[in-house]
Amino acid sequence: MAPEVPFDSFTGAGKVCAVDGGYARKGYVTFLAGSGDYVKGVVGLAKGLRKVKSAYPLVVAVLPDVPEEHRGILRSQGCVVHEIEPIYPPENHVQFAMAYYVINYSKLRIWNFLDYSKMVYLDADIQVYENIDHLLDAEDGYFYAVMDCFCEKTWSHSPQYSVGYCQQCPEKVAWPAEMGSPPPLYFNAGMFVFEPSRSTYESLLHTLRITPPTPFAEQDFLNMFFQKTYKPIPPAYNLVLAMLWRHRENVGELEKVKVVHYCAAGSKPWRYTGKEANMEREDIKMLVSKWWDIYNDTSLDLRAEEAAVQAEDQMVSRSSIMASMPDPAISFVPAPSAA
Repeated sequence: MAPEVPFDSFTGAGKVCAVDGGYARKGYVTFLAGSGDYVKGVVGLAKGLRKVKSAYPLVVAVLPDVPEEHRGILRSQGCVVHEIEPIYPPENHVQFAMAYYVINYSKLRIWNFLDYSKMVYLDADIQVYENIDHLLDAEDGYFYAVMDCFCEKTWSHSPQYSVGYCQQCPEKVAWPAEMGSPPPLYFNAGMFVFEPSRSTYESLLHTLRITPPTPFAEQDFLNMFFQKTYKPIPPAYNLVLAMLWRHRENVGELEKVKVVHYCAAGSKPWRYTGKEANMEREDIKMLVSKWWDIYNDTSLDLRAEEAAVQAEDQMVSRSSIMASMPDPAISFVPAPSAA
C-alpha cells in the first residue's frame, strides 16, 4: 500500500483542477523512451485507434533519446510526436523504486499538454479493440482508471498481499478490523482519463519532491495524488492480462473487452515466445494473435491524403503555448512521515 501524502499538498478541495489553458481539444496520449522495440507497440496502438474509427489524435510524448527514425515512423502513422524532457525524481526514489519504472515519472509531463482539455493515457503495450471515445466525455473534475490487483508476488511488500486481501474480490478475504479501515482503491496507471492543467502539473511536480519513495514509482505516486478524485471504471477498459488467471470472473466475455494491456511477463506481442508462465494459455495466444492482425493490416496504415491533413493540424498544434511553458520553480522540501 502506498504511503499517504497530506491532502492539502494538492490543488483545490478534492477535485482535479479544470483545464486552465483555454483549449477544448481532446485526444489520446502515450509515452515512449529509448531506441528499443516499444515503438512497435505505439504503431500498433495508432493502427488500433484507426481501426475503431477514433475521432481523436494519438499524441506520443517522446524523450530526447527516441531516435529520429522512430519518430518518423510514428509521424507516418499519423501520431503527433511531442518531445518532453525527462523528470528525474529525488535520489531516494531512484534507489528505492524498481529501476524499470523510474523513467516513468516523465509521464507527469503530459499534464502540461495544455492544447487538450481532456485526454486518455494509454501505455505503449496496450491495444484498443473497441471505440472508447466516450471516455473523453466523462464528467470533468475526476481521474478515471481501472482497479488493479494485489495477488501477484510483485505486491509481496504490501499489507494487502500479506493478509491475502484483494480489492478485486474483497469478500473472499476480509480486511482485518485490527488493521483499521481498508486501504483506498488502487488503480493501474497504464490507462487513465485525465485533464491537462497547468496548476495540476505544478502541484504534481511539487508533491513528487515531498513524497516518500515507493516500489511502483509513478503508479504509486498517482494513486496517492488522485486518491480523493479517483473513480473506478470497468476492467473492460484496461484488461491487465493477469486478471485472466487471477480474477477471471471479473473479466466477463473476452470478446467484449475494449482495451487489452499486454503487461504480463512474456506477453508483449512483438516479443512473444509463449514460454513464460501463463503464456501458453489459449486466451493469451488469441489476444497476441489479435494484436498482430492489427499491426500487420496494411489497410490501417495512414493514407497519404490523411497524412497531409494531419500534418497541417500538427503545425497548428505546435504553435501553442505548451511548447514554451517553462518548468515551475520548485524547492526541495523534506519528505513527511509515511505514517
